[in-house]
Amino acid sequence: MTDLLVAALGRTRRRERRRILVVCLALVLALVILATCEILIAGSVDIPLDELLPAAIGLGDGLAAFVVFESRVPRALVAVLSGALFGVAGHLYQRLVGNVLATPDILGISAGASAAATAVITLGVSGIGVQVSSVLGALGVAMLVFVLSWRGGVSTYRLVLVGIGIGAGASAVTTYLVTRADEMSVERALRWMIGSLGGADWAGVHVLLAALAAGGVLLAGMSRGIRTFALGDDLAAGLGTRVPRLRLGALLLGAGLAALATSVTGPIGFVSLVSGPLATRLVKSADSALTAALVGAVIVAASDLIAQTAPFISPVPTGSITAVIGAPALIYLLVRGRRTA
Repeated sequence: MTDLLVAALGRTRRRERRRILVVCLALVLALVILATCEILIAGSVDIPLDELLPAAIGLGDGLAAFVVFESRVPRALVAVLSGALFGVAGHLYQRLVGNVLATPDILGISAGASAAATAVITLGVSGIGVQVSSVLGALGVAMLVFVLSWRGGVSTYRLVLVGIGIGAGASAVTTYLVTRADEMSVERALRWMIGSLGGADWAGVHVLLAALAAGGVLLAGMSRGIRTFALGDDLAAGLGTRVPRLRLGALLLGAGLAALATSVTGPIGFVSLVSGPLATRLVKSADSALTAALVGAVIVAASDLIAQTAPFISPVPTGSITAVIGAPALIYLLVRGRRTA
């Protein structure tokens, strides 16, 4: 009997691995198509095809080289990398807290990054100073949410409510700062209120690549402990997991990943919210961080392509497109949660 159970479990795991592999390959193919379309057709400058391809690999010159290699290629890469970071951060939070609403944008972490970035922008700071301040703002909000939610443990209900409240306060701070800023600062701060890839460059690509690589290594080190959270805190502790320490570390990791993505693109909303549930439905497994990253990348890449090329509405900020996608998804998750409660 035991041998039959082991064999059945082995077959189930093999089917799960094959499904994950097929889904991930399909998502990668979708990303390649979206990135290629963004490089070839996005933007307002028409460039001949025979100049596009050399420029895309850095061999062009003149206007084609500047538009393609210095604008379109880094923008496509930023869309893919930031989407992956938002997707991983959202999936990590949802796994830790056990609630699909517990994501960096819902818990106010993205709003904290925006408020901190807007504050230094109104002081005349630019460049790396804005990115550093946004990361510090996100980490500070994450710590504040965790501390205020702690009552001998972290309640999911309390965590979400505290996060929503702090996020609303941070958004109010951002709005106040914008109303008091000069016109030039307001233009720079607007991307921190909506989310835009219009300022994407190679420096942003390097930041996101480093964040994704470091985050992947840290997440791999935490993966065994994170899996035990599905069993409940008591059983996880019985299996040797240091629950409070791991939860705080993972929450800070998710906040850091979301903050670094936000520091480059602004708060592109709802990506972290929908990536995890979509990935889980695609692979039929809750343990799907890689799939969530690819889903997030596809969402941002597709949204940015729509933002640049859709008739009648383009160009618009990428965050406005993800909001159109994410708002119905949020309503669906809330309704589904009520029905299953």
